[in-house]
Amino acid sequence: MPSFDYIRPILLLLGSNVFMTFAWYGHLKFGNKSLMLVILVSWMIAFFEYCLAVPANRYGHEVYSAAQLKTIQEVITLLVFAGFSVAYLGEKITINHAVGFAMICGGAFFVFKGPL
Repeated sequence: MPSFDYIRPILLLLGSNVFMTFAWYGHLKFGNKSLMLVILVSWMIAFFEYCLAVPANRYGHEVYSAAQLKTIQEVITLLVFAGFSVAYLGEKITINHAVGFAMICGGAFFVFKGPL
């Protein structure tokens, strides 16, 4: 079983991505609100994202390379965004989305595989 040192940055990145997804896309359900208001609210939400992302990368760099951390973050971003777009925005994930996401995850495999 992996030690908490490997899991902690993943959990922090998961939380940070939930905040950032709401900061970037949550306002789409409120198209009638002023742009300045949604920018301000999004910025306030993003503060909490940074409070999780910075320690995630600080702790994560003790056990992962920077490239591995970025790859973990991108895969988490796709998973969080897919769930958010279906559950919150009511959008559908198409086969094209699934294939594209799978290709990105395939690239992640090579980042963790090591030198070929």
